[in-house]
Amino acid sequence: MRRWTPSWSALTARPRTPATDVVNAIALYLNPDRPQAVETARRVAAIAMRHGIEIALCASDPDTLGLPGTCDLREAELLLTIGGDGTLLRGARIAYPLGIPILGVNTGRLGFLTEVEADEDGYAALERTFEGEPAIDERVALDARVVGSDDKHLAINDVVVRRGAQARLVPFGVVLDGETIAQLPSDGVIVATPTGSTGYFLSAGGPIIHPAVDALGVAGLMPHTLFARPLMVPSSATIEITCNGEIARANLETDGVIAADLHAGDRVVITRAAAPIRFARVRPRAFFARLEDKLRWGAPIKAQ
Repeated sequence: MRRWTPSWSALTARPRTPATDVVNAIALYLNPDRPQAVETARRVAAIAMRHGIEIALCASDPDTLGLPGTCDLREAELLLTIGGDGTLLRGARIAYPLGIPILGVNTGRLGFLTEVEADEDGYAALERTFEGEPAIDERVALDARVVGSDDKHLAINDVVVRRGAQARLVPFGVVLDGETIAQLPSDGVIVATPTGSTGYFLSAGGPIIHPAVDALGVAGLMPHTLFARPLMVPSSATIEITCNGEIARANLETDGVIAADLHAGDRVVITRAAAPIRFARVRPRAFFARLEDKLRWGAPIKAQ
């Protein structure tokens, strides 16, 4: 099975000029093992072909969808993910280095980050998108790097440094722009973007950060202290998380995926990525309506 797996060494972010009139080429990313995602991808592909749009296949082969890819991924002006939030985050790792806007079609359970549902309203929205240039919403992304390594790890939602399988808590150091702000006995530390503030960061007790706020969230995971509270810091800040000498093993995770193994003395530096992640929008952003619809935020208790 042919899969696109671009790496930072092979691809670098570059500016893309939006389509002047209509979308001319799209890429599809999905999990071909999910029948609903495959069927939805076929429907999306049929809509695209009716509009004369070329299609690149990122995570499938022609036999899976029953159609051939008609262009290369690098020619795509829009990447559509078919699945849930996890699929969108994986697709974002393909779209980001190429500067391609991403649009999620939800066939998953929650789909908070996706733009449209796999229903008639969603397909109608895609028709309108293919007929004209979509609106673009730019969101901050993060780079995480272990000091001493040249590898950068992209995060759209969050960066987590977490202890390994040890039973006891250990301290993690948190440094902000060169100033030590905490030695936190905890299971780990999470740094979240506004996009990721409604995910794991929210479960860790962090606040919801509106997408228009130029800030990052920092919180300890299960901190063993009464005085640890989540922080909001400027997105321009350099955040360093240090592994205390008592730590035998820890992990660096980006968007829920283990990116590197860590050991005592290791330091992880987290900075704002050079370019934002670009989301294509088919309707005006209604952030609080989406919170109520997907997370039941602000909904009456009896309604839940």
